Amino acid sequence: SSGINAEWPLRPGFIASTDLIGCPMVTNDFVVAGTCLEQLYGMCETLYKPEMEPDQLFETISQCLLNAQDRDAYSGWGGVVYIIEANKITKRELKARMD
Repeated sequence: SSGINAEWPLRPGFIASTDLIGCPMVTNDFVVAGTCLEQLYGMCETLYKPEMEPDQLFETISQCLLNAQDRDAYSGWGGVVYIIEANKITKRELKARMD
């Protein structure tokens, strides 16, 4: 469960990820996964700030994804960003280099 339901505006969300053997990573700010994991951590640790507005958060996520993918030969072709707010979910697709 993502922690989003009718009571969600009254309670904080919950984010977590797991590695390949199921070890959980629970945090209060962000989690990353994928072939460019190290690059994503570096970008997110540099650019993420708490309490960003939805548009600012989208721009930060997009820059983190696209710049991390540029540094990893296995990654690319873009990504999908979901911004989850109390009253709506916004989905945007990112296009990246395809060479």
